Amino acid sequence: MNVNNLIDLYTDYLIASQGQSSAVGMAAMLDNSISHDKITRLLSSGIINSEALWKMTKPMCHEISCADAVLIFDDSVEEKKYTDSSELMEWHFDHTQNRSVKGVNFMTALYHSKEMSLPVGVEYVKKDKLAINKKGKLIRVSSQSKNELFRKMVEQACYNIHFNHVLADTWFSSAANMSFIKQRCNRDFIFAIKANRKVALTKEDKEKGLYISIKSLELEGSVMSVYFEQLDFPVVISKQVFKNEDGSTGTLYLASSDLNLEYSQITTIYKKRWKVEEYHKSIKSNSSFAKSPTRTTTTQISHFTASIMAFVKLEILKIRNNQNHFAMKNRLLIQATKSAYQELQRLSTPYALFV
Repeated sequence: MNVNNLIDLYTDYLIASQGQSSAVGMAAMLDNSISHDKITRLLSSGIINSEALWKMTKPMCHEISCADAVLIFDDSVEEKKYTDSSELMEWHFDHTQNRSVKGVNFMTALYHSKEMSLPVGVEYVKKDKLAINKKGKLIRVSSQSKNELFRKMVEQACYNIHFNHVLADTWFSSAANMSFIKQRCNRDFIFAIKANRKVALTKEDKEKGLYISIKSLELEGSVMSVYFEQLDFPVVISKQVFKNEDGSTGTLYLASSDLNLEYSQITTIYKKRWKVEEYHKSIKSNSSFAKSPTRTTTTQISHFTASIMAFVKLEILKIRNNQNHFAMKNRLLIQATKSAYQELQRLSTPYALFV
């Protein structure tokens, strides 16, 4: 069996698996027609990486490419508190929990077009250097920042596929990233920005260093062309007020380099950023992302990337069967339960054990 077929089997196994996903478990599922050692060697080879992911998604990206396609960026932390510490498995701040957790921190470039979301690149934050913090404690730090990885991934995506807008949250809304996308990559961005950002209302104000807080501007339901201090070009900003599920009110400030967009267009396009949250939820729930006992950095990255490749398969099945990932996973669970019940009946004796 060639490597591609083995990867195909492994990603199928990650979707079908209902518990911990291991080489031994996959071999058992296949009645040991493939040895667990062969699966372990696959994960140890390092060939299941971002390049392999792109090779898988490339033909589909080109097939669904359209004028409304966007590239969405975000990072996520998956907690693995019982896994041994390493440059990959370290402490990272998880904004969803508002605290630091031990686990893997990964960044994804997600291409969204025609109702499909396809990951076209993934990078894992590695704390590969030792440093002394302010308290004099020896800690691990990354030699590459998230923003450096972000720009690397944007540039690669610009080379590979067509899209007009890059979408990201406030974490990636630095002036350096904005300038890189607009001037280096010749693309536009729509970023969420923090409420404490300051802007100049005219080019003349910018030259004089006259900046005001965006909080003081009447922006709700409209757009305004302004200048950020570190940028050589104008951007349009907007303010969106919305209600949260608990009834509280939230405010979202957005900035875009596309000066032709109106308020409704900016908010409609940026709403697609939610697709990356759906992606994170699905890989963690439906493709065994955190359910591998792998212990080395290479095997862990191989498994995580294979889980993301399994997500791609679920996206294809979503279109083919007109069902979301969770509905299809539930169908598999029901079938697995039925099979377990039938096996239980075969194992059970119709006679009483004791008379």
